[in-house]
Amino acid sequence: MNSRRQFLAKTATLGAFVFTLSLHGNDTKLDPLPPIPKRPPPLDPASIKAFVAAAHKDLDETRSLLEAQPSLINATWDWGGGDFETALGGAAHMGRRDIALFLLDNGARFDLFAAAMLGKLGIIKAVLETDPHLFDTSGPHGIHLISHAEKGGDTAAKTLAYLKSFKGD
Repeated sequence: MNSRRQFLAKTATLGAFVFTLSLHGNDTKLDPLPPIPKRPPPLDPASIKAFVAAAHKDLDETRSLLEAQPSLINATWDWGGGDFETALGGAAHMGRRDIALFLLDNGARFDLFAAAMLGKLGIIKAVLETDPHLFDTSGPHGIHLISHAEKGGDTAAKTLAYLKSFKGD
């Protein structure tokens, strides 16, 4: 009975819409959908892998690859099994503050793991107080937030202490 009423109500609404259109004739113009923008071709997988790998260890190479192809800035490499990593992710878990800051200055998407390595305690607190379950989220290669903070050295010491004492819900 209830589904029949819903069907009749929807049919009546559609009928009223069609009737209204017929009253206005060709004067009624529906906004067309915007065209889908033409997209460039996908990035070369070898370029992505080289860029992400470089960001683990070599600022000069990272800079050179990004200058040659700026669209690599947020590209992700799948190391296998859905283990996705960006250049920033690589720099973060390796403790390469210099590379991470360079990437962020050039438009890399900031994430929780980079925040931990960079010692951004306010960000870490705000996120974990809002969503405590994110404490157990791991980054690329399954590396935990605490490990990222450890890689941050003295700059991330307060963040590391907070994470070690964190008690989520």
